[in-house]
Amino acid sequence: MSGRGGRSRFANSGAGFQPLAKELPVPAGLIKAARKSGQLNLSNRDLSEVPQSVWQINVDPPEDCHLNVSFNASDQWWDQTDLNKLILASNKLESLSEDIQLLPALTVLDVHDNQLTSLPCAIGQLLNLQKLNVSHNKLKELPDKLWNLRTLKNLQLQHNELEQIPDGIGHLVNLEDLDVSNNRISSISRTLGNLAYLLRFNLAANRLKSIPPDISKMKSLKFLDATHNELECVPPELAGMVSLEQLYLKHNKLRNLPEFPSCKYLKELHVGNNQIEYLGPEHLKPLSAISILELRDNKLKSLPDEVLLLQSLERLDLSNNNISSLPYKLGNLPKLKSLLVEGNPLRSIRRDIINRGTQELLKYLRSRIEEQPADQGGPGTAMTFPSESKSTVYNIGTHLILEYSDKKATVVPDEVFDASVGAPIVSVNLSKNLLTRVPSRIEELKATVTDVNLGFNKLGLISLELCALERLMHLDLRNNLLNLLPMEMKSLQQLQTVILSFNRFKEFPDVLYHIPSLETILISNNQIGTIDSDQLMQLDKLSTLDLQNNDLMHVPPELGRCINLRTLLLEGNPFRNLRPAILARGTTAVLEYLRSRIPT
Repeated sequence: MSGRGGRSRFANSGAGFQPLAKELPVPAGLIKAARKSGQLNLSNRDLSEVPQSVWQINVDPPEDCHLNVSFNASDQWWDQTDLNKLILASNKLESLSEDIQLLPALTVLDVHDNQLTSLPCAIGQLLNLQKLNVSHNKLKELPDKLWNLRTLKNLQLQHNELEQIPDGIGHLVNLEDLDVSNNRISSISRTLGNLAYLLRFNLAANRLKSIPPDISKMKSLKFLDATHNELECVPPELAGMVSLEQLYLKHNKLRNLPEFPSCKYLKELHVGNNQIEYLGPEHLKPLSAISILELRDNKLKSLPDEVLLLQSLERLDLSNNNISSLPYKLGNLPKLKSLLVEGNPLRSIRRDIINRGTQELLKYLRSRIEEQPADQGGPGTAMTFPSESKSTVYNIGTHLILEYSDKKATVVPDEVFDASVGAPIVSVNLSKNLLTRVPSRIEELKATVTDVNLGFNKLGLISLELCALERLMHLDLRNNLLNLLPMEMKSLQQLQTVILSFNRFKEFPDVLYHIPSLETILISNNQIGTIDSDQLMQLDKLSTLDLQNNDLMHVPPELGRCINLRTLLLEGNPFRNLRPAILARGTTAVLEYLRSRIPT
């Protein structure tokens, strides 16, 4: 009559049946339902400790059995189920009782988003446990008994305060999913190589300077994320991970791209925001299955022709490198749907073509394939000014690009503008000089110019001559001394991109709210304290807003209504109403969270 292996439910009940204390915060109905289903969800109940009735659920009889001995078949307590799934997420738990050992049938234990500073040693007695989620707590170390859980398949440790992965991890030989992201880990054990069945491994947002070569022994691994670490190189053994499909190495200090001769199934390679200077044929030839290749924000100067071998490529991100030309045959890649090249000094492709999107860019590249043999001298011819041998106008089709950059000049000589009189100049590059004001003669180009780069100068104010460039679409003013913009800039009604990073703005420039054509505003690394979300909402074309490293003390919830934003960057501000964990989930999650905080 005892049921379930002979273990009596009355073992701890004392003399006779004793009802559960009525003051416990867990409704009796939940306990009763859990005895039938084997599952108990106590998430979001503001619990500071787990009621004893939960730990005793397998050994205490139903609280009402002393009232009625004529049970229906479905109510017979000796036929009910041991608890196998316990969810205690999003409470205020600071610890778990050693009484957790009274739940040996658990296969799932979820205590994420609490305030746990340690785990009980008794957790090592949950020998049937397959999934353990202790993420978003305050754990600094893990008990040795944890490594007894040989049946564990899913272990979630992200967003804690762990500094290392101990050797014991190698005992969890059945692990399939391991997440240790967003900790303080500076070293990981070589025993990780024992995890032969591991499919997903997330190491992102830690302090790793290296990855042990033993990781290559994970022959089943399909997903590896080491984003946001301090890696300067990756072990060559990584190339032997034959099952690898997705590899994330973004935001590290890599100077060289690893080679992947054996990674025939690699579909996604993300190595943006590093210091990679070279991409060669040896890197691309083995990537026959690659569909996403993300190389943005590196120091690449060229793209080898072997990129044409990537016949499965769907997305190629080359943004913000030093690439001056693209292979025209790139336009013939059959599956390429997204080609991002913004932020490169491309000489042969007009900015307006790039701005029209991937399909127009690919169409342009294809149109140049037949012209290329007759253009062996390069994608454009150059005209040099007699008086300024280093000042150049580049001929791009019927349009011209005026360049007078990196001269350390305090003024732009009149000869530079004299040589361009009557020419259809579309782009002006005066960056990397010592200019303290915008050259007044720039107004002479207002009929045709669409792109002006005045970055890396000493500009303290913007002259009205610049405001006269009514066709202007892209304006780069980064790394100057600006603290305000004139309201006359409202006349720039075709402006799509403005870059104001690394200046001295203490307030978000009010004039930007009055330029409805804006699609991209980059204004990071200033001292901006507030933003007007209501006015930002009026910029219905705005898709990218970079406010990183400013002095925002508060992010208005109403910013979540800017639903057209695809990229919102807020890291590096002193606000507290957005936790790093929310920011890490990306723009969509941030906007959703902000909307949920709008007062109703």
